[in-house]
Amino acid sequence: MSLHLDAEALYTELLAGVRALIVPDVVLVGVWSGGAWLAERLQRDLGLATPHGVISSTLHRDDFSSRGLGSTTDATNLPFSVDGRPIVLIDDVLYTGRTIRAVINELFDFGRPASVQLAVLVDRGGRQLPIQPAYAAARLALPATQQLALDRDDAGQFRFTVQDIQDTKEAR
Repeated sequence: MSLHLDAEALYTELLAGVRALIVPDVVLVGVWSGGAWLAERLQRDLGLATPHGVISSTLHRDDFSSRGLGSTTDATNLPFSVDGRPIVLIDDVLYTGRTIRAVINELFDFGRPASVQLAVLVDRGGRQLPIQPAYAAARLALPATQQLALDRDDAGQFRFTVQDIQDTKEAR
């Protein structure tokens, strides 16, 4: 199966969708790593004064013991107080919802936001938890044996690759 998604066109859709979620005092928090790239560019393109934050799911994952720390243990960087602030979480691909659950737990370790909304580039369905995005630039279905991965080049342009995965437990 050959799948081609234009990540740059979807980014334009995401930008419009996130623009509609902007309220006073809002901050963007990108999920490491693809969501962080998106949040960085969204913050700039939306002209938001407060820098974006980056959050990792590593320490709150329910499969922590099998995955280990990996290389993202220092990825969380929230250069603002989350207390009482509206948060828009940004991620590249939403699948089972387990990463978002872990990220919300990590976020609440830093304080209590006024609200948390989720915006994603692609919602691929297959949820295992009751988590839905406030905005998704695209919705598609992929077999559990495939993973959709966002990448960016040196110029900051986004592209997707579809990868076959051997162990479906590795899927997010």
